[in-house]
Amino acid sequence: MPELPEVDALVSFLRSKVVGDFIIRTDVGELSILKTADPPLEAISGLEISWVSRVGKALIVEFDGLDLVCRFARAGWLVWHEDVPAGPVKMGKGPLGLRIHLASGAGFDLSEAGTKKNASVSLVSDRTEVPAIGNAGPDALTIEEDQFAAALADSTSRIKTVLEDQQLIAGIGNAYSDEILHAAKLSPFAPASGVDAPALLETMRKVLGQARDSLIDLPPAKVKAAKKRGLQVHGRAGENCPVCGSTIAEVSYADKSLQYCPGCQTGEKKLSDRRMDRLLK
Repeated sequence: MPELPEVDALVSFLRSKVVGDFIIRTDVGELSILKTADPPLEAISGLEISWVSRVGKALIVEFDGLDLVCRFARAGWLVWHEDVPAGPVKMGKGPLGLRIHLASGAGFDLSEAGTKKNASVSLVSDRTEVPAIGNAGPDALTIEEDQFAAALADSTSRIKTVLEDQQLIAGIGNAYSDEILHAAKLSPFAPASGVDAPALLETMRKVLGQARDSLIDLPPAKVKAAKKRGLQVHGRAGENCPVCGSTIAEVSYADKSLQYCPGCQTGEKKLSDRRMDRLLK
């Protein structure tokens, strides 16, 4: 799922391309992507794009009085067209969720690979009408030290769970929580209330800031590959840790997995992986 660094890269790219341009039309390729009906999507036709912004992991295309809130889900992404395809869009065929045609002749798609269609687009006059926006916690790059410390101290959850909770800290998902905890030399299973909050906050800002800076000038088509190259542990189970050389380990769940370095993070101890434990019995 695109997280804060990648979405910021998209925001930066789109600002340079679409602000001041006008919407000509919108084509829906997947009906389930639309989560609002009033105002209708057609209401943005003819409107000028005034700005592009981000809240948490959501990208927001702004108009005078309206916001188009785009949430990518796990397999969603943005595809940019210097010359947007003019042909008709076939509903329910392929990854295309929504296509935006601009007056300049350019445009962009919101796409989602795979069969699970969880990406969403909401057209609203008040962005807080979208629950993910209205309930979002402070942004991971701007959260104050006292807010961060309170989020950790008040929690009974593991630290990885807290970092990924969008109502506590907005913008971090599975990949960058793994990266932050690796850089901080913390087990993902460590109780959040016992973590040194100021030290972790400093590490979190550094990891996210460096990732963002490495992606910010790239076009959308190159962002995902660049993100993957920059990851130290996430998605690298079985490889050697670039810091200590230990073999990167994994804990698997029903719908995702986390990766960590036993040498850097858990004193060489392997974390319990219930799914693998059952398979090995």
